[in-house]
This record gives sequence, C-alpha cells and structure tokens, in this order.
Amino acid sequence: MRFLILILVWLLPVSALAEIVVPTRTIRAKEIILATDLELKPQQVAGVVANPASLIGQEARVALYPGRPIRAGDVGPPALVDRNDLVVLRFDRQPLSITAEGRALGRGAAGDRIRVMNLSSRTTITGVIRPDGQIEVK
Repeated sequence: MRFLILILVWLLPVSALAEIVVPTRTIRAKEIILATDLELKPQQVAGVVANPASLIGQEARVALYPGRPIRAGDVGPPALVDRNDLVVLRFDRQPLSITAEGRALGRGAAGDRIRVMNLSSRTTITGVIRPDGQIEVK
C-alpha cells in the first residue's frame, strides 16, 4: 500500500510558483518596451514570458496592462516601415539593378512581407523589408 501511494504521489503534477514578467504600466500597441516598464511577479501561468531581457526593445502588438502576464505573441520586433511611408524599392538581379520609389500599403519589421505601390507605374507589388528599411522585390 505504501508503495502504491509513493507511485501516485510521483505521478501527480506538482504545482510550483515561477516568476513571470508583467508590465508596470499600460503599454499601448506599437510602443517600444523599456526595462523600466517591466517587473517580475511570482505566479504560475503557462505560455507566458519569464525573461524580461527578451522583451526589452520589442514592440507591443496589443495593449499590455499592469500586472497581467505577457505572452510571446503579444510582442514582436519594432516596425521599420509604417503604412503610407515612402520607401525605396530594390530589384537586384546581376547585372540588372533597379530602384524606384514606392508607398507602403502595410506595416512591418525587417523580414516581413508587405504590399507596396510603385509610384511611377501605380502597380501594387509585394516585397520583403530589408534591415535598412528598403523593400526588396523578387
């Protein structure tokens, strides 16, 4: 009987508190998160961010409220291009290289695909945002 109780105790999940990251103030969507905006709180919640260093410098994708856990999908890299920004379109296929001016039809960070309107031809194309803010057309 004692052996059976030990096995049951071993199989039951043990609840333990862990530290999670919560905002100290309301952080609106599109705001960059600073170290002073975060604090650690002892709580047990699955699927939330536990490391404040991974949030610093990220952009809030939704409103984050004080004391509430932050989930990984609530933040992302800061946007380099906003909707209606004027951007440089680049097409590079050696030996041909073309640049043109365009207007962003979406918002995104480096590596994101967005639609852009070529201002000279009024054609809508899709490209990838480069780290320098230019749009690479493939």
